[in-house]
Amino acid sequence: MMIVPSIITMLLRIPGLLFAISVHESAHGFVAYLQGDDLPKRQGRITLNPLPHIDLFGAIALILFGFGWAKPVVTDPTKYKNPKIGMGLTALAGPAANILSAIVFAVVLKYADKYNIIANKYFLIMIQQAYLINVYLAIFNLLPIPPLDGSKILFIFAPNRYVEFYYRYEVVGQIILIACILFAPYLLSYVLQPIAHVIFALIEFILSLFP
Repeated sequence: MMIVPSIITMLLRIPGLLFAISVHESAHGFVAYLQGDDLPKRQGRITLNPLPHIDLFGAIALILFGFGWAKPVVTDPTKYKNPKIGMGLTALAGPAANILSAIVFAVVLKYADKYNIIANKYFLIMIQQAYLINVYLAIFNLLPIPPLDGSKILFIFAPNRYVEFYYRYEVVGQIILIACILFAPYLLSYVLQPIAHVIFALIEFILSLFP
């Protein structure tokens, strides 16, 4: 059964959504830029302004289900010293930025609870939603389904023939991705949720290191 959040919860997800997709796509563009590709910078994608990054359907999925995607950053791998590894590192940057952001939000929530420094419950919920969205956006994009980041991260370790296979059958991955959205509740329950438990446990461990 599909569980749709309340209108208030959906509205409170929007700031976290805008931040999560912005930091995700900016990280892609920034790592590409560090490797000599200035295309993302010329296209205005290395920015925390969410407008250049928003994909309508991906944003709706994030608001409704807590996971989704943004408008992909276009890069030019021919500018990389090692295109295969460069593409993998660029892909990894987005989910890594979201996990780091989630850790920051988790730290804020820890001290907000410890010292009762956030009195407004809606602002607190907004931070909680930003935390969750960053985690689930990272996990969803780590799935090894083209064109998601997880399929490109494999470039770092996979042989060259994998790259050829990827581009030949990328359209199949897009069909699978559409199916994932259609069966979102099952994807959330049986795939993303177990991975999320591991990520949450890791973040809890990191939080335990803070006084």
